[in-house]
Amino acid sequence: MNRLDNPILQVLEGYTAAVWAKDVDAFVALYDRDAVIFDMWGTWSYNGIASWRAMAEGWFGSLGADRVIVDFSEAQTMAAADLAVIHAFATYKAVDANGQELRAMDNRLTMTLRQQADGWKIVHQHTSSPVEAGTAQVIFRR
Repeated sequence: MNRLDNPILQVLEGYTAAVWAKDVDAFVALYDRDAVIFDMWGTWSYNGIASWRAMAEGWFGSLGADRVIVDFSEAQTMAAADLAVIHAFATYKAVDANGQELRAMDNRLTMTLRQQADGWKIVHQHTSSPVEAGTAQVIFRR
């Protein structure tokens, strides 16, 4: 089953499109208003959509003319009634206005979703990358 056939995986398509467009409204619309996000950067957790919106505004605003391509691979889903889990690998690739790659990194990503009247919404998201035991350096490439 591909992403277009699976309404749970369509959340990843929406994520990819919103990040590429730097569309804060479309991005936060993927999340429940009470979502809790454990992100990799700078803040221990984001609690609720207002704090996550502020993060997205800062992220997208910091890109200037650059854009970010998000590619999810090996996405797997598990669902029961009105709850679902997605886990995947995510590659974030910043490109300039000419499409030239500027930098890239890989993350591990887990999302918990709840079925709501307007579709599946992310209620919890957790991103991580492994840490090299000997150096305590984060490993950003899979």
